[in-house]
Amino acid sequence: MRVLPRSVRARLTLWHAAVLAVVICSFSAGVFLFVRAQLSRALDRQVADDLATIEKVYQDEKGDLGELAHRMGLTLFEVAEGETVVYRTRGWPPPATAPVRIGRRADPSHRITVARDETPLRQTLATLAAILMIGLPSATALAVVGGYVLAGRVLAPVGAMADTARKITAESLAARLPVENPDDEFGRLARVFNDTLSRLHQAFEQLRRFTADASHELRTPLTALRSVGEVALQRRLSDEGYREVVASMLEEVDRLTRLVENLLTLTRAEGGRIPLTPSVVNLGELAVGVSESLRVLSEEREQVLKVEICADVGARCDPDILRQALINLLHNAIKYTPRAGTVLIAVNVTAAGDAVIEVKDTGPGIAPRYHERIFERFARVDAARSTEQGGIGLGLAIARWAVEANGGRIEVESAEGAGSVFRIVLPHASPR
Repeated sequence: MRVLPRSVRARLTLWHAAVLAVVICSFSAGVFLFVRAQLSRALDRQVADDLATIEKVYQDEKGDLGELAHRMGLTLFEVAEGETVVYRTRGWPPPATAPVRIGRRADPSHRITVARDETPLRQTLATLAAILMIGLPSATALAVVGGYVLAGRVLAPVGAMADTARKITAESLAARLPVENPDDEFGRLARVFNDTLSRLHQAFEQLRRFTADASHELRTPLTALRSVGEVALQRRLSDEGYREVVASMLEEVDRLTRLVENLLTLTRAEGGRIPLTPSVVNLGELAVGVSESLRVLSEEREQVLKVEICADVGARCDPDILRQALINLLHNAIKYTPRAGTVLIAVNVTAAGDAVIEVKDTGPGIAPRYHERIFERFARVDAARSTEQGGIGLGLAIARWAVEANGGRIEVESAEGAGSVFRIVLPHASPR
């Protein structure tokens, strides 16, 4: 069975009232016990004073005991010498049920007994107890009302955040939760939610952009395939003509295949489903191997492809993953370098002790404002030129992932009309 209410405001009110009731009860009990102890000690002092006064009068002049009894009013006392009663006030001894405080003083010659009425003390304590008992439920009721109002004011930012969050959809991720006080707990909570919304918004925007770009990239070769096929069906061609049609269609199929493979590579990489097997790799040997595999492309464009290795430079990385990054960088350099241009791969160690592979070209260069964007999926500085070159805008994205997965970073230095330098920086490790 559920005891506490579902509302946080109601629960806070109940807890506030309960804690305050316990505090008030403890305080009231403490006050009552303190007052009772003080009154009791005061009554004991009065009894002791009475005994001292009666003793003094008894010692000085016994005949004055009657006058003393008249002055002392309600105080009852008895003075006795052995079995002989010297003086006894009227009403002595007090009734057994009477609320009195008894005091005694005795020596071998005499005995003094005093009784003081406790009725005023008990009445005072009863009045105090009544006041405290009436104040407890009143204070608790005020605590409930005040706690409910206070909880409402404290939780108001939560309600405002909930109302705003309820209106946020995939189409309105740019909205943010209100932050009344950024330094309190609710303000920090709202900022955390806003940061989360910012990341979601960015992720959704990237997904939209990626979907649009992928659709565009897929539509281009599919449209080309359809056009070539329709033309082939509408015309009667020779065997050589059909071979050209099939070759053109295969070229588009190859482009589609590369696009899908690159997309799968990025998807698996971002999902952490590409295991790395790091080892110490000789970067010079890796650079030579990559350059030889792509040399035929540079020769077709009459380019000069050079490799410069200053010394044995190594790094701990996955050779296959890093090879893919270097292939993509070198392929881009060859693709965008004009005929008879120069492409250089240089391997060395920086002054800071990092291993570096640089891919330099004499191409058209990249404006500084595009240096970060070129590593995004499907990013192109010049869409028309990229289409002519057959690019799909995924090579640099894969290259950056491959380098960062191996604990390194990729840098670019370029300016329009001055060529480009792509630099892979990795922690140095001496090759075996």
